[in-house]
Amino acid sequence: MTTTTGEGEPLPISIETTDVGELEAAVGVLRALDYRQGGGFCRDAVRVVKTASFLLHCGTVPDPLRARLYTVLADVHNLLGWTEFDIGRGEPARRRFERALDLAGEAGNDNLVANIRYRLGRVHLHRHDVSGALAEFAKGRAAARRSDSGRATAILAANEAWAFAMAGDERAALARLAEAEAAFAEAGSWPEPRPWEAFFRETDMAAMRGTVLTELATAVAARHSGEAITQLTEAADCYGADMARSRSLTLIMLAQNHAIRGDFDEATRIGEEAVDLAGQVGSVRPKDRLAPLERLLHEHRGDPAVRGLADRITRYRSEPLI
Repeated sequence: MTTTTGEGEPLPISIETTDVGELEAAVGVLRALDYRQGGGFCRDAVRVVKTASFLLHCGTVPDPLRARLYTVLADVHNLLGWTEFDIGRGEPARRRFERALDLAGEAGNDNLVANIRYRLGRVHLHRHDVSGALAEFAKGRAAARRSDSGRATAILAANEAWAFAMAGDERAALARLAEAEAAFAEAGSWPEPRPWEAFFRETDMAAMRGTVLTELATAVAARHSGEAITQLTEAADCYGADMARSRSLTLIMLAQNHAIRGDFDEATRIGEEAVDLAGQVGSVRPKDRLAPLERLLHEHRGDPAVRGLADRITRYRSEPLI
């Protein structure tokens, strides 16, 4: 594309469908890399931000493409926010998500707004800020209703269930989980998912059930651990090599539930696999999510294998993210 005259004066750039399509494809590649290896491997998204911003501000964008280009830019900021969160940079993540919200608003894309609110809520949830998480999830649900997206509604309801479970509110957690399951039961009639929500399928619904029940087993009653094990085993078996981070997080919770039930042989076996896998992804989240399992193992250090895994987790959690 020629952008200057012979004297170096800028020429107007006419933005075409293919230009936006190439940016959308680039974001798709980066998102797949994030799923596979974690946020520490996904910083090239900054280049897409610069390119999309340049096209918006320096190019002639036909009206039918303007909302689509704003959506691409919002989507890549959303992805960058998630990668910042994934490598433990909470404040830069928040700024990225706020920028993504502004751009998604410019695009009039309520479905993307709902997804950004979900991710902002997850940042709060990771810090155990239940009230902050629920506030973001509520705003996300409102956007999901405006966009008439069943998938977004299911994602947000499942994460609200997680927040309530973390707070020890069993009744509210199970009610929201049932709401998510009811929404997801209609998945066969949903349109093809948008790229930012395409991750949420049956395996992820099972993982969310297991996550909510794990929190309830920890905060309310150990009786929830049995069903948590069933759901997490199903999810872990379905996560392939392209979802290494999700599989590692699922295995960590699975090991935790076995430890809650006193089955430390199984907890140790699964925990070793979880740490092996966690070390291969560029994410701090497995480190943080290993804390409850680490505590349970340290309480039963009499067994050499249990003690060995506990010490290994302690070392792993102290190591900087590479």
